Amino acid sequence: MSLRRRIERSETLASVLAWLVGSYLALCNRTTRWHIEGQGDLRTALAQGPVLLVMWHSRSVMGALHWPVADGPLSSLYDASPIGRVSGALQRRVGLQSMQMSRHTSNLAASRIVLKRVREGVSIGMTGDGPLGPAHQVKDAPLEWARVTGVPVFCYAFATTRAKRLNTWDRMLVPRMFGRGAVVFARFEGAILRKPDEATREALREEMRRFMDATTAQADALISR
Repeated sequence: MSLRRRIERSETLASVLAWLVGSYLALCNRTTRWHIEGQGDLRTALAQGPVLLVMWHSRSVMGALHWPVADGPLSSLYDASPIGRVSGALQRRVGLQSMQMSRHTSNLAASRIVLKRVREGVSIGMTGDGPLGPAHQVKDAPLEWARVTGVPVFCYAFATTRAKRLNTWDRMLVPRMFGRGAVVFARFEGAILRKPDEATREALREEMRRFMDATTAQADALISR
């Protein structure tokens, strides 16, 4: 049986791999000199209630470690793919409330699950371009869940001077130890209407894409100083 199939079938194997990956990322986190911007704004918002945290998939690997758990719980989404299973186990390892979403779950059903968590006071973390891409293209879910929940939307990105790009669809950025790093949390101020027409929805999608790219560029610029 392939490793992929074994991970899909075994929660224990996914947990073991998550421990290995998590231990490495935690070591990278401890040995990197981080500069953080926007965390004060995020904490101020969390004092009022949950938020929706959105990031590009390529910059998501450190998100669980950078979330301020003491300021509020975060429920992060993952799918049943091998990488998704490991990601879910990693999220639980660092104290997040991971939530598996089947690719066959309808948008309505997923929105109900998310809305229930938000009403319980739990923030929601997700990738803007989903688990499968295309990269840097905002999917429907961030727009829909921002509309349904009505909570503030924050974007997250990290960058580091020592990193490796994986040979994946999104060219995922994985840190190495002993670098300089930057973390950015930025509040998205786009107008999210309760009943947008299609043109308004597409304009919001493009506005969010540009803002997420700008947040990522800000993190990159901070490590180039």
